[in-house]
Amino acid sequence: MDQDQPGASRRHFITTTTSAAAAAAIVPRHVLGGTGFVPPSDKVNVAVIGVGGQGLHNVRALFQEKDCQIIAIADPAEEWDMSRSYHGGMAGRGPTRAEIEETYAQRTPLYGCAVYEDFRVMLEEQKAIDAVLIATPDHHHAYESIWAMKAGKHVYCEKPLTHSVDEARIVARVARETGVATQMGNQGRSGEGHRQTVEWIQDGAIGAVKEVHTWSGTARPWRPWLPGEDAPVPTGLNWDLWIGPREPRPFRHEYTPGSWRGFWDFGNGTMPDMSVHHIDPAYNALDLRTPETIEASATIVDPERTPRGMFVTYRFAAQGDRGPVTLYWYDHGLMPPTPPEIDPDDPRQRLGDEGNGILFVGEKGYITCAGWSGMPRLLPLELHREYERPPKTLPRVAGHHADWLQACKGGTPACSNFDYGAPLCELTLLANVALRSGTRLQWDAANMKATNAPQADELLRDTYRAGWELPL
Repeated sequence: MDQDQPGASRRHFITTTTSAAAAAAIVPRHVLGGTGFVPPSDKVNVAVIGVGGQGLHNVRALFQEKDCQIIAIADPAEEWDMSRSYHGGMAGRGPTRAEIEETYAQRTPLYGCAVYEDFRVMLEEQKAIDAVLIATPDHHHAYESIWAMKAGKHVYCEKPLTHSVDEARIVARVARETGVATQMGNQGRSGEGHRQTVEWIQDGAIGAVKEVHTWSGTARPWRPWLPGEDAPVPTGLNWDLWIGPREPRPFRHEYTPGSWRGFWDFGNGTMPDMSVHHIDPAYNALDLRTPETIEASATIVDPERTPRGMFVTYRFAAQGDRGPVTLYWYDHGLMPPTPPEIDPDDPRQRLGDEGNGILFVGEKGYITCAGWSGMPRLLPLELHREYERPPKTLPRVAGHHADWLQACKGGTPACSNFDYGAPLCELTLLANVALRSGTRLQWDAANMKATNAPQADELLRDTYRAGWELPL
């Protein structure tokens, strides 16, 4: 589809005219205070782009926020059967619209939610939208985020923020240029565990940190029980719209729903998906923005499919008062070795929790946390008992969505705004660049270039089919 084509001629889908009319009847904020302006006393009118499993999860989270209201949704599919996914149940336009309207009917008489296939048509027609939440597959993130920001909408985008390193830098630049409120969906960033971990590390609880180990037992890529064969497009799915910026191809059940992360064209496997959560406390506490080298290995390196298990090593030079740090990543059941001082049979000394976590190795001991910026524990246990906790110096927030909504209403920038989230996303994406390049990368961050590996250049950038170039 041509991004310059008039909205009236685009293929789109509105479930009911009454739903659209109800949403359009709300007075646009920009009429009163300029693009992106939301009076602090008003609710933020939110549209959700992508209402599959994670999109519906975000919708339910927004139900808990009293200062916002969902007024429109867009998704290529009328229904997504998520029964084979960890999300479970049904999602898509139909089920999500029904749940939204049932929920809001209890608060707002005659409430209706506008429903679209194409988010671009939605943004053109629904002038009352203040902000969008994006929960589509990764290959759509940059395109949709840029389009929405340039339309003056505040943006919350699920992680990883972009599909490529180049896109991460572009999205961050557009966010700065437009001045809208942004947030990446690494929800643990807003939690108490993240803040305590950063405060303890910066207080010197374990002395200078030399190593950080992070891991995830989550196995997202590949769906071996489904055949890799062409199939009819399911009823109610606009497959061409789902493909978006990628080259057209026949539909396959192994692509979606939920399994697209297992294909380089659409996702990036487990590492950028989960590490953006688990690496985050170290990234923040130790300011690990710019690695000198990145090295990665995997069970298999395939030109089409992402790996099932991966081991990554980042090395960071000394910076300011911090010495050099080595950061390790493990996934699909791989784990760091247990330090000799720790009893692996004692549940109080466990590393992380339920197969996910982080371990800081310091001069005086260890800090371990569950995944998703879980609460920190000091090891050995004597250190945990004796350590005098520092005062709380970092601001606390009510929640990840709440943090973004207050930024939409003129408050302080959200804690994982794109100035913070985009470089974190870039760090995780570099692991796959190293893996697919087949060498340890010597990284020149200023010029976005691996100085020793010209073959990495094309992996830092995405290509787009005609009509789906980034809307810059």
